[in-house]
Amino acid sequence: MAKAPQVITCKAAVCWGVGGPVKIEEVEVEPPRPSEIRVKMLCASICRTDILCINGFPTQGLYPRVLGHEGVGVVESLGEEVKDLQVGDTVIPTTLGECGECGSCESGRTNFCQKYPIGATGLMPDGTSRFTVREGNKRTPAYQFLSCATWCEYMVVDANYAVKIDAGSIPPPQASIISCAFTSGYGATWKAAPVTVGSSVAVFGLGPVGLSAVQGARMHGAAKIIGVDKNERRRKIASELGVTHFINSEGLEKPVSEVVKELTDGKGVDACFECSGYAPFMNQAMKAVVQVSTRTIMLLQKSCCCKVIIYFNSYVHFLIVKKRKRVEMAFTCMI
Repeated sequence: MAKAPQVITCKAAVCWGVGGPVKIEEVEVEPPRPSEIRVKMLCASICRTDILCINGFPTQGLYPRVLGHEGVGVVESLGEEVKDLQVGDTVIPTTLGECGECGSCESGRTNFCQKYPIGATGLMPDGTSRFTVREGNKRTPAYQFLSCATWCEYMVVDANYAVKIDAGSIPPPQASIISCAFTSGYGATWKAAPVTVGSSVAVFGLGPVGLSAVQGARMHGAAKIIGVDKNERRRKIASELGVTHFINSEGLEKPVSEVVKELTDGKGVDACFECSGYAPFMNQAMKAVVQVSTRTIMLLQKSCCCKVIIYFNSYVHFLIVKKRKRVEMAFTCMI
């Protein structure tokens, strides 16, 4: 008879309150319950949303909190109801689940799954925590980032919030950004503003999200991909990933939107993806697109030039749609 999983003591990055501090603490991680898996983390990434969490958003003031939501790991143990995974599988924890049965999942809008939405409570779906951390002379439950927490050696996640991958298909450091940065950028080129073969695209901000948008544009057949960033060091990797024209925005004598239009015979690009969150870039991104039936996708984590409320029960991207010179506001979601 197999031995039942036991509590594991390990290290985790724990935030103790708004503004920090974030400390490496010894935590206890409970065994997984029936529909859950316990994962030994191999690699985790840092997203700006983690920094927002340290600064109080979207935590609702719930601390202590184990941070991190991007990562990859190996299933260490699992509950008896888990059928599609087994010990030793390599998985990516996600913030969005998928039941495959609700109206949203059946319609293909699995990012709006009604049974497994983004977990903004910092707890498991049953309303409890699998982490405890010592606080003074007692152990206290610790919240997780959202639906998962990856800045730890071990973590528990509902199996519906984990995606199995081929362990040999991609190195862990690259796999660790798939659940957030990559899906945000690539997903925008696929669903929010589908890039078409032969089209022209501009990407403002060539960090992980922007470079993922570049790859999405390339894979969908864009003929011209203009990358905009003030960091000259990003030119090389941007070119390797698909950028055909690089604009260093630092020290330009004219608005960057004008430079983009010069590269597109004065017309502007068919689609523009603003991935920096830098207010002047947002305005320039809207001016850089063709003025008829085109879109500028703003991949924001908080508003810089206007007030935007982002509800984490339906994790949204802020979408600016430009149609016949009229600016409309709408919401769309990650894949």
